[in-house]
Amino acid sequence: MGASRTSFEKLQRDRAKKARADAKRVKRLDRDGLPEEPGELTDLPPEGEEIAPDVLLQMVAELHQAFENEDIDFDEFEERKTELFARLTVD
Repeated sequence: MGASRTSFEKLQRDRAKKARADAKRVKRLDRDGLPEEPGELTDLPPEGEEIAPDVLLQMVAELHQAFENEDIDFDEFEERKTELFARLTVD
């Protein structure tokens, strides 16, 4: 039978886990720099103009990154994604 751990040991593990998570977050922010604000939907060209496929894919990638970083909520993410996909042209 294994030795039971004391509550002090659990507290130490929790503190170490939090410290590692904080260090990881700081390292990520230092590597990426300050998070950029995602572009607004008003930054899109007018409805009649086409967006180049590579630019459209980059905008979708930035949108997903903003959602993963919790810069925008789910409703805003869905609204912007719908607007971008509406601009997608299929040949």
